[in-house]
Amino acid sequence: QVQLVESGGGLVQAGGSLRLSCAASGSIFSVHDMGWYRQAPGNQRELVASITNAGDRKYAPSTKGRFTISRDNAKNTVYLQMKNLNPDDTAIYYCKAAVADYGLVLGDYWGQGTQVTVSS
Repeated sequence: QVQLVESGGGLVQAGGSLRLSCAASGSIFSVHDMGWYRQAPGNQRELVASITNAGDRKYAPSTKGRFTISRDNAKNTVYLQMKNLNPDDTAIYYCKAAVADYGLVLGDYWGQGTQVTVSS
């Protein structure tokens, strides 16, 4: 069993900042790509940012320059620092990780989601 637990969401005014965290725990042999996705009401879930275990990063065009993804491999934790937030960033943010368990079975795991609301 592998669990992802997110934290750090909340309500912030436009122009403000938030930092999301997501920690993986359980029967983990190794953690590979980690990322953040978001889903706004009526929209499909979309990639916000991702990072490999080597530190290579990808960003959605709408977040590049405002969001920074990072990870602490020793803690199996991924972070998303969000700056200059605007109302279009309002969504439920989900953490995703590719994890190999003790049986060396690789699977994708999702967190439960954390709400980010940006007021104008």
